[in-house]
Amino acid sequence: MTNKTPRQEQIEIEQAYVDRVNRQLLQEKDAAKRLAHEAYSHFSSTRDTWFREELSTSLYERDAFSYVSARRMSQLDSQHDGLVFGRLDFHDHEVRYIGRMGVRTNDYEPLVIDWRAQSAEAFYRATPIDPMGVVRRRVLTSRDEQVTAIEDDVLMPNAVPSDMVIIGDGALLAALERSRGHHMSDIVATIQAEQDRIIRAPYQGFTIITGGPGTGKTVVGLHRIAYMLYTHRRRFINGGVLIVGPSAVFMDYISQVLPSLGEDAVSMESLGSVASDVLATRSSETDTPAAAWIKGRPSMVTLLRRLVSEQAPDEDLTLVIDGEALTIPTDRLMALRQRLIRKQPYNACRAALSEGIWRLAVELGRGLVDVLDDKFRDKVWESANYEPFVNKWWPVLRPEETLAQLTDASLIRRISQLDFVDSTCLANAIRPNHWTIADMALLDELAAILGPVPSAGPDLFSDSPVAELVSLDDRLNNQRIVTADAIHDTFAHILVDEAQDVTPMQWRMLRRRGPAASWTILGDPAQSSWPVPQEITTAFQQLVGTRQQQRFLLTTNYRSPKESYDLATSFIRRTEPTADIPESVRATGVPPELLLASSQDWTTVTVAAVQRLIDQVQGTIVVIGLANRLSQLREHLPMLDRLELLDPLSVKGLEFDATLIVHPDEIVDQSVSGHRILYVCLTRPTQRLTTIDIDSPGLWRPTFSGRLHD
Repeated sequence: MTNKTPRQEQIEIEQAYVDRVNRQLLQEKDAAKRLAHEAYSHFSSTRDTWFREELSTSLYERDAFSYVSARRMSQLDSQHDGLVFGRLDFHDHEVRYIGRMGVRTNDYEPLVIDWRAQSAEAFYRATPIDPMGVVRRRVLTSRDEQVTAIEDDVLMPNAVPSDMVIIGDGALLAALERSRGHHMSDIVATIQAEQDRIIRAPYQGFTIITGGPGTGKTVVGLHRIAYMLYTHRRRFINGGVLIVGPSAVFMDYISQVLPSLGEDAVSMESLGSVASDVLATRSSETDTPAAAWIKGRPSMVTLLRRLVSEQAPDEDLTLVIDGEALTIPTDRLMALRQRLIRKQPYNACRAALSEGIWRLAVELGRGLVDVLDDKFRDKVWESANYEPFVNKWWPVLRPEETLAQLTDASLIRRISQLDFVDSTCLANAIRPNHWTIADMALLDELAAILGPVPSAGPDLFSDSPVAELVSLDDRLNNQRIVTADAIHDTFAHILVDEAQDVTPMQWRMLRRRGPAASWTILGDPAQSSWPVPQEITTAFQQLVGTRQQQRFLLTTNYRSPKESYDLATSFIRRTEPTADIPESVRATGVPPELLLASSQDWTTVTVAAVQRLIDQVQGTIVVIGLANRLSQLREHLPMLDRLELLDPLSVKGLEFDATLIVHPDEIVDQSVSGHRILYVCLTRPTQRLTTIDIDSPGLWRPTFSGRLHD
């Protein structure tokens, strides 16, 4: 008989408990299926069945039971890898198991406590200084339904019973050493006390979470959403939760975190798709840094408003009334135009425009025509020149066709303060039907300025009969006006990740989705790609106003190994001396590899370096460089699922086991944020970092003791 180690014996004990939980889950699944079947088997009918009014209550109950059973089945069928991940042993001999969802016996005794429940707080908050009555905290690691490892923390050494077995140490570090995949994993089993305080903080107002690279801002924010949905479910399920990230790649990366925690009732959008509620398009295309900066600046608001308000033919309106010509000059018409647009969306102004033109005709026609005639109003509107002029002077506008006008650089200079270089850059960057992420915020701004396009119906100026309206006056005054606010989806809570890169125009776009929302904001100013940080600060302050704020700073870097992070921090401190630099808690013993290649053989050196990384690490590898460099590399690199080639902006918020950066100085020179975007690239790896300079050692290199390969 083989002697079992204490670790093996403890794993078997925990496995037996996990098996019991899984058996209970199977019973719950069967019960949910029976409930759904019974609900639909009752009160069903064909079209020929006589339906009595009193059956309506039964039908409502049927649908309610069906919904409840379907939701529970969805929860139970979720991929709960490691459903039970924690155990607490208290000094009074109470034992609590912590998991991704709550599970009870048929007698309603708790088998597993949901990690978000108040009774689970001790799993994250207890420390040797304040053990909260916990003697031993155990972390269970599982694969599917099999317990594979356990790690214990002793919080009350003097209270450990003689028969209590203590196993291992360092559950967090063990989790950090695991290879990365293509999707972010939840950290529910290894949440630290500093993170737990943020997750459970009150939801009201603005919660602003900052911290350097690798501090877990994203996963803390997502776990905070899961906690809010658990504790205030009705509010946030009914009102909706929106999660916004910088790119489609990033959103795909974080897409599995909330479902793994049993929550999928949220909307997840990249900045290029937020406005899809009002636009029939979304985008993942990027601009050049210079064009993105121009499009994102707050001055674009004035430019777009002038584009709408001043784009009218420079001509008078001449009306023929009772044989007399009555002319309304352009300056009076433009003053009317400006006044109307300030009060309501452009497309909702047609009725008010007609009223305004009639009043101008009354004012200017005194002494020329009989303005006191009861039919004078109809005579103005029925004048032969009126309808063609209004249709030309105030056409229905749509955001896409309006923004497309900015392909004319001379028009941009006429309605804005942009100089020749910037106006030409903007005009060249406006590509109708090939909208970029930055364009989405401009189109959304135009959607708010223009308002919804009037719904299809009888032509306002047609002679077709409308039974319920007896005159043109009636038709104009009964036109339905819809406010701009009605066209946007709104939410009860909005989480914005990588907030340091949200442009002023994008903050305006987000604000329309949450005028009464509570907010969670995640970011790090030192990683910002925006060249004028004060513009971002001002735009954010306009969003917050005087509302309640709570701020948290994460101070521990769990992702980056000390070797590569020391290189990154020594680089960023040269230009950002006040940056929040968290403490790295782990080391790999492998210093960064700084390579030097010539412009003739850089592809060969890069391919060889990638191949070494493929052999050295088991997880994901990324090659970061400018687009032209990556296109040259693609045909020389192996087609591996775990190998990606990304531009510097696309790696924001992501992490990889190994990172290779091609020509860092080139990345700095070609970006409007320069050093900050390279700092982002340098802090992506969890295991190994390699850089390749071309022709000469890069100016970015600080004094560093890592390996240099020339």
